[in-house]
Amino acid sequence: MGVTTYGIGEGPATRVSLSLPEGTAEAIRARVGKREFSAFIAGAVERELRGQVLDEYLADYESKGPVSESARERARQVFDEVFAGEAEWPAAG
Repeated sequence: MGVTTYGIGEGPATRVSLSLPEGTAEAIRARVGKREFSAFIAGAVERELRGQVLDEYLADYESKGPVSESARERARQVFDEVFAGEAEWPAAG
């Protein structure tokens, strides 16, 4: 039987251990409550991963020449629009 591979934001929840500074954990609890703590962390991690993928795409594009700040900002907007509803995230590189 094959192993199932999940993309970012897919698959069943899995328990992981996470260490945060107490002040950060308390700020999250104060903002979203105890029940939504995990969802908040998952969303933050997914946004960070999306940003890293975008940075990899931009670095690849920039290897062919400089990218202006306005082009970078437009790329971020397009990336957010295109991948906001996608079930599968593309890999950069």
